Amino acid sequence: MSKRIAIVEDEMAIRENYADVLRKQGYDVQTYSNRKEAMSAFDIRLPNLAIIDIGLENEIDGGFALCQTLRSLSETLPIIFLTARDNDFDTVSGLRMGADDYLTKDISLPHLTARIAALFRRLDVIDQPPAPENLIERGELLLDLGRLAVHWKNFAIPLTVTEFWMVYALVKFVGHVKSRQVLMQESKIFVDGSTITSHIKRIRKKFILVDHDFDCIETVYGMGYRWNIEPVMRE
Repeated sequence: MSKRIAIVEDEMAIRENYADVLRKQGYDVQTYSNRKEAMSAFDIRLPNLAIIDIGLENEIDGGFALCQTLRSLSETLPIIFLTARDNDFDTVSGLRMGADDYLTKDISLPHLTARIAALFRRLDVIDQPPAPENLIERGELLLDLGRLAVHWKNFAIPLTVTEFWMVYALVKFVGHVKSRQVLMQESKIFVDGSTITSHIKRIRKKFILVDHDFDCIETVYGMGYRWNIEPVMRE
């Protein structure tokens, strides 16, 4: 049975363009122009994944409210914000409300479909045991590439898909500096440098929530970031 994707977007041309591409990928796609229409449908049946814009017709932050409602109905339903609003405040707000990813509308369609496939893959294998060939260990860090899951000192770190690939880019070669441009390429996102910085800050905070002494992500000023297994020496 094909996966059901809901697109909640008030601009018809954009909405139908996304829907057409995803239908060609084999997905069953329903589209809605506002929060009320979407919730009327979701009250009857939830989709398998929701793609939501923030501004919905006369509701400047209607997508945020919709995300909160969806997350209250299901803890595991994949939710992607796809919006023109790329400021850090909106990104943080969307992720705090439980979205799995926050993408801007300049993302290419192949990258969007890759993100969707990754979220479905993570959902499909969430209860399966990890396959040894998919595991990467770096000190106390364990990455499961099959499940897009991260553990630190045996604690699960709830990273978005974007954050997962950024951590993966950093730990592939421990100690190697990755520029913001390289992190964008390897994480398949295309944003400005300040947004990469914001992602790194959120990743750090998520690790620190389970380990106050976490200090493996080093900022190399003027160059980028690197992952160090040994503690970073601070001046």
